[in-house]
Amino acid sequence: MPHAVEFEAELWRWDARRTDAWFFVWMPTDLADELLEAGEHVARGFGSLRVEVTIGATTWRTSIFPGRETFVLPVKRAVREAEGLAEGDRPRVRLSLVDA
Repeated sequence: MPHAVEFEAELWRWDARRTDAWFFVWMPTDLADELLEAGEHVARGFGSLRVEVTIGATTWRTSIFPGRETFVLPVKRAVREAEGLAEGDRPRVRLSLVDA
């Protein structure tokens, strides 16, 4: 896929509610700028971009969302369980724009 980037980032937890927890990684800002430029014509609601992501042997499609100074990538439970990931781990992430 075009516009593929790879990076390592810390998996962190955001407690949405007492019963729910969401896990994310922040993209490095230089890579986020590259993807933003490549995908600005296909940005969706809230500035999100559709992506295909691979961590380890697991590949899935999701969206990245603009955050502080970069994009945030949600990492769903099925991926964390399949790859044995826990909060604080630093997985290697391969990410490609879907619509570019």
